[in-house]
Amino acid sequence: MSGHSERVVALAEGWIGTPYRHQGATRGVGCDCIGLIRGIWRELYGEEPETVPAYAPDWAERSGEDRLADAAARLFGPSVPLAEAEQGDVLLFRWRPDCPAKHAGVLVGPQHFIHAYEQSAVTRSALVPSWRRRVAGVYRFPHIIHNPSLLQVERSTKNCIPA
Repeated sequence: MSGHSERVVALAEGWIGTPYRHQGATRGVGCDCIGLIRGIWRELYGEEPETVPAYAPDWAERSGEDRLADAAARLFGPSVPLAEAEQGDVLLFRWRPDCPAKHAGVLVGPQHFIHAYEQSAVTRSALVPSWRRRVAGVYRFPHIIHNPSLLQVERSTKNCIPA
């Protein structure tokens, strides 16, 4: 595991116990699954890359669009195969094959992930077959490049962001 992956896992673990709050994104106060990923992004890079609009609890079902997967591809780069998933990767889940992705978490080991569990809190869960078969995408947080001349996230397989 790289130092970057270790940092992502450590940050995710720091959110454990944060109460579930729809649209929340504040460690220790409240977050949903999207807020967990947003909060880790802020802790890594200092600010979020784009503003997240308000969303209803049934946002995925109502729109019919795969907004979460589209945003993940835009911000993290292309999805990698589940067989190549590493600690610190973002996992997206869809409840059924014909539905948009609607849940997210961070892989913290080959068999565990951290996510904001509705009606509860941010928790570490086993990546049991019932979760594993629902994985819709695996994304990597961009690595930090210490080069001030770079101005934006590189959205390629290198997947880098300036420091």
